[in-house]
Amino acid sequence: MASTSASGTGADRPVVTRFAPSPTGFLHIGNARTGLFSWLYARHHGGKALLRIEDTDKQRSTQEAIDVILDGLDWLGLDFDGETVFQSQRADRHAEVAYKLLEAGRAYKCFATTEELAEMREQQKAAKQPMRYDGRWRDRDPSEAPEGAPFTVRIKSETSGETVIEDAVQGRVAVKNAEIDDFILLRADGTPTYMLAVVVDDMDMGCTHIIRGDDHLNNAFRQLQVIKAMQGIEDGWHEPTYAHIPLIHGNDGAKLSKRHGALGVDAYRDELGILPEALFNYLLRLGWGHGDKEDFTREEAIALFDLPGVNKGPSRFDMKKLLNMNGNYIRAADDARLAKIAAERLGPHADVALLTEAMPVLKTRARDMNELADGSAFLFKTRPLDLTDQASELLDEEARARLTVISARLSTESDWTIEALEANLKAYSEELGLGLGKLAQPLRAALTGQTTSPGIFDVLALLGREESLARIDAQAAG
Repeated sequence: MASTSASGTGADRPVVTRFAPSPTGFLHIGNARTGLFSWLYARHHGGKALLRIEDTDKQRSTQEAIDVILDGLDWLGLDFDGETVFQSQRADRHAEVAYKLLEAGRAYKCFATTEELAEMREQQKAAKQPMRYDGRWRDRDPSEAPEGAPFTVRIKSETSGETVIEDAVQGRVAVKNAEIDDFILLRADGTPTYMLAVVVDDMDMGCTHIIRGDDHLNNAFRQLQVIKAMQGIEDGWHEPTYAHIPLIHGNDGAKLSKRHGALGVDAYRDELGILPEALFNYLLRLGWGHGDKEDFTREEAIALFDLPGVNKGPSRFDMKKLLNMNGNYIRAADDARLAKIAAERLGPHADVALLTEAMPVLKTRARDMNELADGSAFLFKTRPLDLTDQASELLDEEARARLTVISARLSTESDWTIEALEANLKAYSEELGLGLGKLAQPLRAALTGQTTSPGIFDVLALLGREESLARIDAQAAG
């Protein structure tokens, strides 16, 4: 027979993509990138981006996981079109397609028992043959089976020629049809398999482009068997354009794992303090590029993204690069927005107005929102301050004596500004013949309880005269 080919035949129709996560856990970073690419492709071409939740695994799928996925996509700003499709609600439709194929002679009932199939696999293994279904019921009459015997429904896969996919990322990929077995469409209990459900949903949703991880490439050859078999039985069964995206690896080249940062999108927000625009841009650049450009606004990403820019090889996840990028986005972000996020991390005692005022100073050092919140915490500490061990070591007897002098000098300061405070303490350091840092470090410990903070004069200005002097006096007194 002639070769079967999926070669971008969806290109002559308005673009429809789909993202189809499975709610058996969090929204993995790799899945989020697939969703982003699918969404961007549709937006770039003025088409529709659809969302399907593949929740047929009832033992592992949870409403909590569904909520986390939807929340993560919303946080990233991926607004999908139309109603979300839940695969579990479409089992009757999946079975309907299987029985249409059965009626048309393009599928058949298989009465092989579990024991028979196990024996078949053992024989294949012993003979060092490929382990796949041998078609033993393909041409047999169902009347040969015992009355009432359970059966599965299997596709009648093509046995000659080859199936070719002109993948929009991988290029031309071909598989001999003889290597594709008659896989199961309906299990013995009447429930549809993943292979059937996915392709029926893709066709019913009108998907023209299937953008997904390249671990699904082998599935495409099987799914095309169903599509070709349904053509002529129902309208609307077309071969989509496939685009299989290489997977993400860790920075060491190994398969991405938790030690590399393979977390859920919610963890990047809640645990790591990443901003959505930073993660959006970082995921965009994982395996796609446009010249030397590194930073993209959402509008630029939509305007520029297309599949020819996707790399054929795996991309490498680099947490350090993500954090550096996040720091850049923090410095560019609106101060009031950052103050609100930081306040949520600090708790109900945090003053959003004060954080907003302080943000131009605070955000210059932070790479993530946790660092930003930690760096802001000194503003809301109560006296007496809890000191870190390192801060306590700075406040020896000599340092406390100098704090007493500093307090006296600053209490006479009529101009509580960064410039005036800096001039005052510089004059004192010169009197002592010390570098300013020798005064600034114990002063920082007294004011913040830590050894790191924004610039010491920024700290004094942000805390104000009364609170600053009270904290200095408390530590000077020991």
